[in-house]
This record gives sequence, C-alpha cells and structure tokens, in this order.
Amino acid sequence: MDKLELAVNDILKEIGEDPQRQGLEKTPYRVAKMYKELTAGYHQDPEKLINGAMFDVKYDEMVVVTNIEYYSLCEHHMLPFFGVVHVGYIPNGKVVGLSKIPRIVDMFARRLQVQENMTQQIADILQVNLNPDGVGVVTEGYHMCMMMRGVEKDKAKMITSAMIGSFKDDEKTRSEFLHLIRSEKSAF
Repeated sequence: MDKLELAVNDILKEIGEDPQRQGLEKTPYRVAKMYKELTAGYHQDPEKLINGAMFDVKYDEMVVVTNIEYYSLCEHHMLPFFGVVHVGYIPNGKVVGLSKIPRIVDMFARRLQVQENMTQQIADILQVNLNPDGVGVVTEGYHMCMMMRGVEKDKAKMITSAMIGSFKDDEKTRSEFLHLIRSEKSAF
C-alpha cells in the first residue's frame, strides 16, 4: 500500500470499521486513486496548458463562455463543492482556443480550494496570458460542507466574481457581461 492507501486504511479503523471486510478490502486503493484524480490540478502547468492555443485576431468584442461545469474539494473539510463558471474577456489582439477555458477551470478546480480563490485564479491566468482589455469570471457553487454538515442548508448557493480591467472599471462592460451570463440558464 502507498502512503495515501495506508492513511485511508487508518481512517477506516478510526471510525470503527474493519478495512479487511469484503466491501472495504479495496476501498483504500479506490480512495487513493480518487484523490489523485480529484487533485490532478496540482500537477498541471498553466503555461503549458494554454501555450500553443493562443491566436492573433482583430476581434475586439466580448468573448463569453457560460455554464462550464466544475467539481472541486473545499480545503477546509475536503468535501465536494460544484457548480458552474462563466468566463468573459475582451481580446486585445489574442484569443485562446475555446477548449482551453474549461481546461483552465478544471485545473484550478482539481486542487483543494475555496471558491473565492478559484474564481480569482481563473481570471488572473487569462489576464496574464492573453493581456485582454478585461476579464470577468463568475462562479456559482453548492458546497457539501454546508449542505450535509454544519448548518445543513441544501438550497444555499454561493456566487463569487472576479473582474479585471474593463470588466472592473467600465460599468457598461460589466453590465453587458452580467446580462449575457444571466440570459443563459444555469446548468445547476
């Protein structure tokens, strides 16, 4: 067993289970494999993820991608939180390949996170790599740490935003972005 499997084995013992019983024999292996998958974002290089997929354009209107599903783990309880991310930017001579935006979301979601940081990280990576006139990111999330424990509020949804450049400084740009993402029906 690797260290992660041994740790899961110890957790099973601590909660009063028998890790050797039939239904649990392979659980340490499966949980270790799951955590490696759910935290794969630590092992991705954002620069490599984006490079090769940036293209010169003369387009200077808003680009918006809505309802990008994500699944993450909160860094406080290691319980899932999930929802959708809406991303917009105004190109300044460059655009990024469409599939790269969901990949960026997944890279940051597949780390132990708080939603506020994840939202800002997505905006920052686009700002740094594309140098657009502005970036807007809105994240909607349902948090199992609040739904199945603690206050147990299963209808509560958290919404966070990160606005950079014209999305922060120009009310008209911000309003257009928010209107565009509101006009789309959320996937959750």
